[in-house]
Amino acid sequence: MNEITLYRYENRDIRITIEARWEGEELVVEGYDIGKRVEEYWGDSDYEYSARVPAQEAKKLFALLGVNQDDKTGLLQRLAERFCTNTAYSEFRHFLDQHGVYHEGFSWT
Repeated sequence: MNEITLYRYENRDIRITIEARWEGEELVVEGYDIGKRVEEYWGDSDYEYSARVPAQEAKKLFALLGVNQDDKTGLLQRLAERFCTNTAYSEFRHFLDQHGVYHEGFSWT
């Protein structure tokens, strides 16, 4: 498994999707919110956000989350267990900051 959905929600006013995936040795967690509620809040109908953890830093996550080193599928599954709510992206970024794991994050509307 190279990708997993952390959170998905949809109703007539909003659709939220947050996913985690491996791009080579780099871990990417990203999401997008689309719909009327997003437009009311941001002034645009879609909001996208992404966090990238470089390969050397991603290696730290295996130990932090209790996953055997280099078990990429296991790490994705652990992420899905731990970060599985509407705030999954924010919680993941907070976890990285809390444990000194370097990452680059950005968002755009």
